[in-house]
Amino acid sequence: MIDRGRLATLLARERATYADRSPRSAAAHARAEHLFGRAPITLYLDSARGAHVTDLDGHDYADFCLGGTDAMAGHSPAPVTEALRRAGLSATLPTEDAEAVGAELARRFGLPLWSFALTATDANRWAIRLLRAVTGRPRILVNSHCHHGAVDETLIVTGPDGRPRSRAGTVGAPVDVLTTSRVVEFNDVDALARELAHGDVAAVLMEPALTGVGIVTPEIGYLAKVRELTQRYGTYLINDETHTFSEGPGGATRAWELQPDVVTIGKAIGGGVPSAAYGITTELADALATRSDLDLSDAGGNALSMAATRATLTSVLTDAAFAHMISMARAFAAGVRLVLDRHGLTWSVCQLGARVDYRFVSPAPRNGTQSAAAADPELEDYLHVYLANRGVLLAPSHNMALMCPDTTLDDVARHQEAFHGAIKELTS
Repeated sequence: MIDRGRLATLLARERATYADRSPRSAAAHARAEHLFGRAPITLYLDSARGAHVTDLDGHDYADFCLGGTDAMAGHSPAPVTEALRRAGLSATLPTEDAEAVGAELARRFGLPLWSFALTATDANRWAIRLLRAVTGRPRILVNSHCHHGAVDETLIVTGPDGRPRSRAGTVGAPVDVLTTSRVVEFNDVDALARELAHGDVAAVLMEPALTGVGIVTPEIGYLAKVRELTQRYGTYLINDETHTFSEGPGGATRAWELQPDVVTIGKAIGGGVPSAAYGITTELADALATRSDLDLSDAGGNALSMAATRATLTSVLTDAAFAHMISMARAFAAGVRLVLDRHGLTWSVCQLGARVDYRFVSPAPRNGTQSAAAADPELEDYLHVYLANRGVLLAPSHNMALMCPDTTLDDVARHQEAFHGAIKELTS
């Protein structure tokens, strides 16, 4: 139903408007001569507070990108900034904050023992190393088009012929990913069983729902089958909750009563300050404790990160905050559906707790490859630029919106009004 000629005309108009209203951002981008590739985004930040950001040209935005999840707690939440003011920057000595954070993560996710890193990438890398060590197995298994940061072993997808291949755009991988990893489509139980049967997989590293390529939710019974198969083949299961943390205070692991061996999570727990963690079961800890050849001493966490994480978990991303965020996401999703129905567009809308996205196909994709194929870069650019010109920011890589504790119904209404305008002009 989309007139591609009209889409091209509208996109050109919106890009021109964007350029006209952003001269200071454009100048800052032009001056970035010492940044390799310059900055990846041409809109420059002046300030950020709560659910809003202001650019260099003084334009206010309802921010539904929120640092791509890092700022799920909102921008500069007061408890976090106060904790940072009191904390030291870095020290060899541990702080009591680390134990408090570990206890709170244990309460939320159900795994009793935790260790810390500064990025979800590093948390995942450590988890993979531990599980390779304890199993003696060389490979990990991931889902096609998963999102686990920059972990080398995860940069693998299934190609058009169904065979594994390196993900397009991978830069300088140290080892051919086909020798380190296996890959299956999300929601494909038969493929998972086939790949695990090789007996060389130390761990399945997965998001409980795919997020990096748009939201892809698990089909009924799929995650239970994943747990059954990993246990059958002696393979550990890692739930990467970096993005699915949006599902609730204990992420999808708690909300869906999952039982992984390891949980990893990233910067959202630190209120935007670099922070990450991985939690493990007592059984895994006991197995590792028998290995005197492993150096497992670096577990205390950076003092600044631990202060920020303690403040975030105890005072910002609380159970009450998540209830509010999820209600805002529910209103956001309802508004998108209302606009789509009004204009007869058979797109799909998916909500994952405090996170919502809309895709250009219906029914919604059931795996990562289908989700990637549903992308429409020209249409996405039009929607993103149109919304930005009217004070709304979405995640730049797809049509995903995240709510924070400061998101209001007025912010949601601002998106709905702008989104309605974009669709109305496109379909008139």
